[in-house]
Amino acid sequence: MMNCQDVVSLSREKLTLLLEEAEARYDEFRRAGLKLDMSRGKPGRDILDLNDQLLDKLTPPWKDGDVPDVRNYGGLEGISGMRKLFGELLGISPDSIIVGGNSSLNLMYDAIARLWIFGAPGYTPWSREKQVRFLCPVPGYDRHFAVTAEFGIEMINVPMTSEGPDMDVVEKLVADDPTIKGIWIVPFYSNPEGICCSQRTVERLGAMKCAAPDFRIFWDNAYGVHRLYEDEPEHFPDIFAACEAGGNPDRVLYFFSTSKITFPGGGVAMVAASPANRAEILRRMKIQTISHDKINQLRTLRFLRDPAGVREQMRRLAAVLRPKFETVATILNEELGGSGLASWSNPRGGYFVSLDTLDGCAMETVRLAREAGVTLTGAGATFPYGKDPRDRNIRIAPSFPPVAELEVAMRLLCVCIKIVGIRKLLQK
Repeated sequence: MMNCQDVVSLSREKLTLLLEEAEARYDEFRRAGLKLDMSRGKPGRDILDLNDQLLDKLTPPWKDGDVPDVRNYGGLEGISGMRKLFGELLGISPDSIIVGGNSSLNLMYDAIARLWIFGAPGYTPWSREKQVRFLCPVPGYDRHFAVTAEFGIEMINVPMTSEGPDMDVVEKLVADDPTIKGIWIVPFYSNPEGICCSQRTVERLGAMKCAAPDFRIFWDNAYGVHRLYEDEPEHFPDIFAACEAGGNPDRVLYFFSTSKITFPGGGVAMVAASPANRAEILRRMKIQTISHDKINQLRTLRFLRDPAGVREQMRRLAAVLRPKFETVATILNEELGGSGLASWSNPRGGYFVSLDTLDGCAMETVRLAREAGVTLTGAGATFPYGKDPRDRNIRIAPSFPPVAELEVAMRLLCVCIKIVGIRKLLQK
């Protein structure tokens, strides 16, 4: 193992020796014939097995609240018990919530499509505007960027701070440019850095002056309940209250799902909105479908029960996830701590670790890892158009591999970072 030291400041001779050592370790990994996957935030089997009781929750009675039989048509807004659970868990009004199918990403895509085709209530459809632009905090979630790219919406990078998107940059951009129609935000344990928006950031988002009166915040609270540690507080500053106080009650569209609380692809998603926005969503949604899968909503409600049940489920999940995140942190510190070759986040929740190599090294690092048998999320994926301007960010997804495999994958990744970083230093 390469000793932790300030590699960046070493002489050319010492760098060459360290490179030879790292390349020898890399050759050992290649000969091992590895096939390990850290490409996306997929739960491992050890996490999925915790949800198996969900599959036993489909028994009579089939009634929930004002839905007499969840097996039948009707109930476009979703069952009342699920709306109540989401509302109490997230600290928002159940009356603002529409419960959809399994995918919050689907609801986000539909929201963009509605604004593109029909416009916000009382405003021009975005498709009829000469130009539409969106703010994208980076590094961020590649699926968000894919949705906006699908509609030809131009994306603008906004840097992240320890309190969320850099609000000085955001406020200046939206105040001066009426073509900027929205912003993507993962408010709590952001993907991939694990940053939580502060109360002040939330207040500024609600109150900021926008040149576009139909500006929308896409509030994707994907990881709000995904705490890794018991002493980590719940993070739910009220974005609805902030927008109301700022005189912009229709500004936010709020998304959440149970996809990583229960089964991916088998969860329950929701969108919450102001009365005007909610009415518009339902008006368009009733043309799309007669009702969503209320059977899945009911079994999910019976499995999770109430906010206390959700928190208990998250404690079970955290007990499996926490050792994986700690394995990542331990190996990064052992292999790279103090080297100057990389820096990384130490999230207290969420699903990812964000790692930065030296500039110009991420793509080659990912390529080397792939050739030795470890698949990572593509370098650049955390930026719009897949283009990291500094080619340095790599998203690490620890959730899928067992800890033993994760340790091997992380050792290999660190060796690749050393090889590419030292070669970069020697080029200078």
